[in-house]
Amino acid sequence: MDINRSGTASSRSGPTEYFTGTVRIDAPFNGSGALSGATVTFEPGARTAWHTHPLGQTLLVVSGLGQVQRAGGPVKAIRPGDIVWFEPNEKHWHGAAPNCAMSHIAIAEMEDGSAVTWMEKVTDEQFGKENK
Repeated sequence: MDINRSGTASSRSGPTEYFTGTVRIDAPFNGSGALSGATVTFEPGARTAWHTHPLGQTLLVVSGLGQVQRAGGPVKAIRPGDIVWFEPNEKHWHGAAPNCAMSHIAIAEMEDGSAVTWMEKVTDEQFGKENK
């Protein structure tokens, strides 16, 4: 058993090449094998760039109001308690709503040492689409 105590690792900012706006990454973890994840907090309007995960990704929304979109689909609202699953290699993005912060726990598995492939940033026009 291994316990990683809360507060023992410093928060870090989401890298600007992969995120738009203010994003904080806390409590990154690596489980047995290739499982990894972190708690990610997006300030209002902040979001990821488009990306994929070779073995898919699960988001557990813990607070606030967020948005998600898969390529070719509509922007969807996400709320605390929602669980979002992205299929392997499904191009997508996620982040906070325009006027409300959002935190989620993101979990993905690595394949060949990589858990994510980053792509272009989400434009303001893509982000601002009406969601349901």
